[in-house]
Amino acid sequence: MKQGIHPDYHDIKVVMTDGSEFVTRSCYGAKDATLNLDIDPKVHPAWTGGQQQLMDRGGRLSRFNSKFGGLFTKK
Repeated sequence: MKQGIHPDYHDIKVVMTDGSEFVTRSCYGAKDATLNLDIDPKVHPAWTGGQQQLMDRGGRLSRFNSKFGGLFTKK
């Protein structure tokens, strides 16, 4: 392998939305960094069948709904 062209691959801690955590290897951040997830497979509608609501963090969902809310209404 060519030296000096590959990213640093190290252990990081991933914290899920419910507080559970696990250690994995990644190029993210520095060694022993923590990655806090806003949306993960436990709460995302694509994996839960759409039964749960997404949390509105920072008003992004509200802003989207006010801008495009009437676009997706059933006729």
